[in-house]
Amino acid sequence: MSLADASAGLGLRRALLGALQASLPGSVDFLECAPENWIGVGGKLGAALDDFGARHPITCHGLSLSLGGTEPLDDTFLARVRRFLERHRVSLYSEHLSYCSDDGQLYDLLPIPFTEEAVHFVASRIRQAQDIVGRRIAVENVSYYAAPHQRMREIDFINAVLAEADCDLLLDVNNIYVNAINHRYDAHEFLSQLPGQRVAYIHVAGHYDEAEDLKVDTHGAPVKDAVWQLLGTAYERLGPRPTLLERDFNIPPYAELAGELGTIRDLMRRHARDHAGDEAARHVRA
Repeated sequence: MSLADASAGLGLRRALLGALQASLPGSVDFLECAPENWIGVGGKLGAALDDFGARHPITCHGLSLSLGGTEPLDDTFLARVRRFLERHRVSLYSEHLSYCSDDGQLYDLLPIPFTEEAVHFVASRIRQAQDIVGRRIAVENVSYYAAPHQRMREIDFINAVLAEADCDLLLDVNNIYVNAINHRYDAHEFLSQLPGQRVAYIHVAGHYDEAEDLKVDTHGAPVKDAVWQLLGTAYERLGPRPTLLERDFNIPPYAELAGELGTIRDLMRRHARDHAGDEAARHVRA
């Protein structure tokens, strides 16, 4: 099922199944699930996924591929992912630009060293994964709290991987904000240097304020005002893109989530008009 650019979605969490099933048509435009949590699931949960897929576009956001890891990619798992994507007519499949395994799952998303060697290594693994699943993958810019062996700027590393792998970008606006505070750079400047033509869709989420100069990406709180502002800037630059509200725990009543989805739509409408005006002006000048 196709996914409209001007759409706002939610993560398909089992704690939200009842609320989503009872929600009014149009309250959410698409749903995102982690294939690891749904492949092979039957019974009532499997039937619920089939029902949601019949009513909404579904995107998939992986958790365990470990694109930056040193262990070989799991070809068998990727083949199962491909069948899952095809069965549920999934339009977008994304993963994290990180690693999460080292002789077993680490259950965390760890930063890849920002080096030219890592660019070549990770890009080759992304190309391999794309070949197996038979489609382009969007990789997400991740939050990180240490930068081991950093020989390149984060923005240069991301752009080099996207170019060499010829893949798409899942733009996580909250992660840009968190990293900008924690690593002392300008979030808006960082955003302006990303290749807009590769942005397949967007994530937005809340975070925890550990200190003035330390933010923790949690997906467990409402979106902060500064992150909403950065999202608006993204729409001004990119135009409307499918945008997912991430909330993984401390899940509030559905009405509160619907309110944040409304904020996404309001920002998209307001700033997309600015984007269209800027594009028209550039066309006239050209």
